[in-house]
Amino acid sequence: MFQSVFLNSIINTIYIITVLFVLYLIIKERGEPIRTVAWIMVVVSLPVFGMILYFYFGQNWRKVKIFSRKGLDDLNIINELSNKQLNNLSSESIKNKNIAENIQLVKLLLNNSKALLSKRNKLKILKDGEQTYPEILDAIEKAQQHIHIEYYIFEEGDIANKIIDILIQKARQGVEVRLIYDDVGSWSLRKKTIQKLKHAGIEVESFMPVKFPWLTSKINYRNHRKIIVVDGLEGFIGGINISDKYINGDKRFSYWRDTHLKITGDAVASLQLVFLVDWFFLTRKLENNRSFYFPENSIETITPVQITSSGPDSDWASIFQSYILAISKAKKQVFISTPYFVPDHSILNIIKTSALSGVDVKLIIPAKGDSKVVYWSTLSFIPELIEAGVKIYRYKKGFNHSKILIVDNSFTSIGTANLDERSFHQNFEVNAFVYDENFATQAIEMYKNDLRDSILIDARQWKRRPWYKKIFESLARLLSPLF
Repeated sequence: MFQSVFLNSIINTIYIITVLFVLYLIIKERGEPIRTVAWIMVVVSLPVFGMILYFYFGQNWRKVKIFSRKGLDDLNIINELSNKQLNNLSSESIKNKNIAENIQLVKLLLNNSKALLSKRNKLKILKDGEQTYPEILDAIEKAQQHIHIEYYIFEEGDIANKIIDILIQKARQGVEVRLIYDDVGSWSLRKKTIQKLKHAGIEVESFMPVKFPWLTSKINYRNHRKIIVVDGLEGFIGGINISDKYINGDKRFSYWRDTHLKITGDAVASLQLVFLVDWFFLTRKLENNRSFYFPENSIETITPVQITSSGPDSDWASIFQSYILAISKAKKQVFISTPYFVPDHSILNIIKTSALSGVDVKLIIPAKGDSKVVYWSTLSFIPELIEAGVKIYRYKKGFNHSKILIVDNSFTSIGTANLDERSFHQNFEVNAFVYDENFATQAIEMYKNDLRDSILIDARQWKRRPWYKKIFESLARLLSPLF
């Protein structure tokens, strides 16, 4: 009897010490107060399960650093070039109106992510899979030297088979072909397919493999990037993954609306650098053949672009900071489209403040979500946004997966980052920031087409929604800092 009591006492003591230690780790991170309190509540109310959840999903890997970029010689050159651009911006801003209007944003990206400002670019907006995949297939089929592909979802199916067939053909012709896929996002990619690619001479790497999910805390930090670079001259970036649902829809949605971007010009070098840094992380192979990977291009069209990457490996949440600055400096309009809207306190206040100051703020979200908890959490923000004057539209045609931010006809962001904490602080993301009035006009026209396929939320009707929905939204809102 005494031994049993003594053993229970020891177990309880160890248990209490463990819980206190986890709480110490949560508080020590000095994160957002709301997020910190949320994790404390989870650990205290669900001690064992809560601790497991925290070690899986709660740690701030931006501070811990998943990997180091030290040893990458090319980054020293990027540092020099970014410092040079910062010094020359006073004269550059006079020559280009759009750069002048966004000078603070350009400087921020040069400082927080060394995102070089490129000028000679030709851009093409692609609105869905039917427009995007033919462009991708055509580009990789014409490849002469190398094809670099990096995707969150590379899903088995017709479109994947078409791409794979071309990649194998090009590899047999002597073209260097490399593929990075996220291990969680691309779980449907069969070992048989991977072996087939490798057998053809294609280099394939899985990003942060999760063979035993219960033994790794990095399952929550995924490579959400979608990048293709062909011969260092053409590049693709945006929200469209490799999946048949972007052509045929799926069981839930008959149509998947998304936005992708084809880039020809100097900005492709920045996409190439993002890929090569990720390749170095996975293989520890440093590629130094600059003339091969960063060739000169013949584009003369002036369209200023900055490519910025963000993730747990970086010192700053560059995309997050850029969104805050871009929205806060808006004078006329802010147009946002995102499939997942789970903002933190700071960016939520910036959006509301912008609307209250008289800026035309519009937000497009899906009418139906593909993730219930995240969708209910998104709905919980609607009342206060409407009260501040934000016009919120629910996309009805299908599922709108676009990630777009347009500010004042001079700034447009297209990329992989959603307007949620996961994209801003946990996932590896990449966005293209474009400073061009003509390009913004094209993006706005596409945005207006989406508005025609959406329904504006009426404040009075929204207040009359069933009480149980309000409860679901409130509960999801409490959990939102954890997502």
